[in-house]
Amino acid sequence: MGGTVSEGAFQGNMAATTFRESEAPTGFSMRRTEAGEAGRPPHPPTADGAPMVGVNLRRLRSKRGLSLQRLAQQAGVSRAMLSQIELGRSTPTISLLWKISQALDVTFSAFLTSQQGRTPVVMTAQACKLLTNQAGTFSSRALFPLDGARRSEFYELRMSAGAEENASPHPPGTSENLVVSSGTIEIGVEQTLYRLGPGDAVLFAADVPHFYRNVGVTPAVMYLVVSYAEEVG
Repeated sequence: MGGTVSEGAFQGNMAATTFRESEAPTGFSMRRTEAGEAGRPPHPPTADGAPMVGVNLRRLRSKRGLSLQRLAQQAGVSRAMLSQIELGRSTPTISLLWKISQALDVTFSAFLTSQQGRTPVVMTAQACKLLTNQAGTFSSRALFPLDGARRSEFYELRMSAGAEENASPHPPGTSENLVVSSGTIEIGVEQTLYRLGPGDAVLFAADVPHFYRNVGVTPAVMYLVVSYAEEVG
């Protein structure tokens, strides 16, 4: 899985496959997040991010049973400043957020991450993003919300009998975990072939060339989890 879908076409990962859908999940458009030094974000929070920082700060402080005054003392910042941040009225600097994160023993990302993932998200069959190749022999359905940063993605793959899809390497550290629901599939990873039937699964490093081939006489259905070393989306 991978590559870039632009103007309805894969570029790179499944180069021989042309898609009808121009909007693709990040699994087909790899955009990697910059890493900050020593665990710090590459850029300070913006004013637009102030409410999210404030909500997360209050949640983390309350979870640890700390009052504003107690956290202020532990972090070496003023109680008034913490209050303004929690209310979304002030955007903390990197150095200030760093002090607070150290006092709470959390990373920067804890303040900048949406809590959407904590609530169930239902995706109907009609709402899931579906990509189908030009020949109609291969399709991929994204079984995860497309908005927001993530390190893993979940797909349903369907492949016609005799179909084959070639994939270019993902970014370093990417892995794929695939299970066959029905049909008989061959997975080629570099120079090695793995034959899988219903119920069989394989986990492999996907930062090398690989391909999928339906060697059976019936359509195949597979489920795939792609795990990234860095956040995408």
